[in-house]
Amino acid sequence: MRIGLLTGGGDVPGLNPCIRSIVLNACEGGHEVVGLRRGWHGVVAAAHSDDPFAEGHAVRLGKAAVRGIDRMGGTILHTARFDPTADTGDHSDAVLALFGRLGLDGLIVLGGDGSLRSAVHFSRLGVPVVAVPKTMDNDIHGTDYALGFSTAVTRSVEAINALRTTAASHERVAIVELFGRRSGETALLSGFLAQVDRTAIAEVPVVTATLFPLLAEDRRSNPEGYAVLVVSEGARLEGEDAPDMDQSASERMREGIGRQLARRFQAETGLGTIVQELAYLMRAGAPDALDRMVGFAFGALAVQLLSEGRHGRLVGILDGNYATSEIGVLMAGARRVDVDRLFDPAGYRARLNRVEGLPMFVY
Repeated sequence: MRIGLLTGGGDVPGLNPCIRSIVLNACEGGHEVVGLRRGWHGVVAAAHSDDPFAEGHAVRLGKAAVRGIDRMGGTILHTARFDPTADTGDHSDAVLALFGRLGLDGLIVLGGDGSLRSAVHFSRLGVPVVAVPKTMDNDIHGTDYALGFSTAVTRSVEAINALRTTAASHERVAIVELFGRRSGETALLSGFLAQVDRTAIAEVPVVTATLFPLLAEDRRSNPEGYAVLVVSEGARLEGEDAPDMDQSASERMREGIGRQLARRFQAETGLGTIVQELAYLMRAGAPDALDRMVGFAFGALAVQLLSEGRHGRLVGILDGNYATSEIGVLMAGARRVDVDRLFDPAGYRARLNRVEGLPMFVY
């Protein structure tokens, strides 16, 4: 069997361990792996090329090619945000022809919401596809956990706590903006684990008349004279339209919610702020132990599914166990924070009223 493999969307720590696992498990089973470079954008480029290997759109992956990559962040296959059915027209027929030319018997797609929707599309056209979820936002339906989430939270907690020394030295309110376009789970969990004063998430509009007095009192009551607010990039001020999160950060070119809040807070209270947009540092560097472990397991499971002829599946973790779901579950849209169970909108804090029965990856 010859397996195609691609990574799409934003990079996250854990992709390279998953790639290594896929290649090693495939080789052990007597299968071949063809890496398709630069996500769906590279697939379309390959579909319109005479020789995808010579032109750098495809690469044969053996054991030597993946040696040691599990210790690296990012993806050796490179990545891009691209919809092969819309961004430059519908290339479905050309892509299907490419898979035939390459002799692919199956395809493994590592991606987030957008990339995996394309995987669903080709699965429905008859391509034997297995999807592997990855996103720092952990907002994919069909799994309690997606690759990259643990490392992103770990990086965020470390950065938040490191920033406390500067906030305390200058007696300011630190506002830390984290990725989280549609879901506030990364901000909520990072804020909870770092035990910050307040957290604003994408699911709940920010009422400054409520939040600002709380932050000012947090600063006043702290003997060190500072406070910390964590905010999701997808959060919005009450009464304002939500930002278009289908665009990339560079395309949006707007003032981030963190800076909006800082500017208004200073104007209304006269208190100083520090704004830190953690951004790409959340996904930079090597994966933590959990993302390495899950990456290895997801990769092995994906190969096992194709070997058994079980395609059209999403690998994941459900109720603490490795599991699979029908790939169509990905069309349900982004999974969001259950505000009633997990967040206190009046206090801008995580709500932890009941632990029993909650997924481990939430609290």
